[in-house]
Amino acid sequence: MSTTTSIKEELNERGGLQIWWRLLRPHTLTASFIPVFVGTMFALTSHEINLLLFFAMLLASILIQSATNMFNEYYDFIRGLDNEQSVGIGGTIVRDGIAPKKVLGLALSFFGIAIMLGVYICLESSWWIAVIGLFCMLFGYLYTGGPFPIAYTPFGELFSGFLMGTVIIGISYYIQTQVITTSVILMSIPVAIFIGAIMLSNNIRDLDGDKANGRKTIAILLGRQNAVRFLATMFIIAYLLTAAYIFTGVLPIWSVLAFLSIIKATDVIRKFQGKTKPLEMMPAMAATGKTNTLYGLLLGVSLLISNFI
Repeated sequence: MSTTTSIKEELNERGGLQIWWRLLRPHTLTASFIPVFVGTMFALTSHEINLLLFFAMLLASILIQSATNMFNEYYDFIRGLDNEQSVGIGGTIVRDGIAPKKVLGLALSFFGIAIMLGVYICLESSWWIAVIGLFCMLFGYLYTGGPFPIAYTPFGELFSGFLMGTVIIGISYYIQTQVITTSVILMSIPVAIFIGAIMLSNNIRDLDGDKANGRKTIAILLGRQNAVRFLATMFIIAYLLTAAYIFTGVLPIWSVLAFLSIIKATDVIRKFQGKTKPLEMMPAMAATGKTNTLYGLLLGVSLLISNFI
């Protein structure tokens, strides 16, 4: 049995449409739809919302995140960082034989559709959204593209958390309300932390390969055990902030529902402990994405409930 076949079987990778589904890296897409959902639900607590704007923003955010994942796939391959044994990638190029230029072209097409959706959003809100949106798209490209990829530095978690968390929540709130408040910025911070945690868990899993290829991620600088501790600290800070916001009235009392996600957060740390191989850490990586999803959905639902009770 070849190494490629073995890796594909261990990851349960199949052909057909699943090739393109894996290319999107679906476990990371929670970082795109949760901020839009939370920002819109927060707007609903004080304003009526435009559902067409909500869905346009949701689709644009998912397209930008998907394109960023494709740029990651393309540029890591071009730089020789991915091979047929790499874990945590779509494997579309190195294992499925899809032409690199096709992956790049698809990413640019997704950006193009997102821009068209952005035009509609701007027409319904403000053209300042175009400036911010293009800024986000630029950093989506520069995350792994360009001469100095952000993903290869200790700042990947910070940029991804801020842009996909705080900025997207802020935009989602603004296009519905035409204002930005201190409360929405504060409320976005825990979500931004959880999104940064997805990137950190990814870098913990890929630590050995990234280090061999000259990356300087925060996981490499801290070392695996300390990076897992730092991940746990991020979770604790996010939940403490949530509690503080409920206590001070930034969030409604119903937002205690978000604490149910602690079960999944503790599962992440447990699944990382004692693991050193990328395949062994895949469940922890997936659980991190599920933690963000569960926290965000429960937070959004709590905001929705508070609007009717």
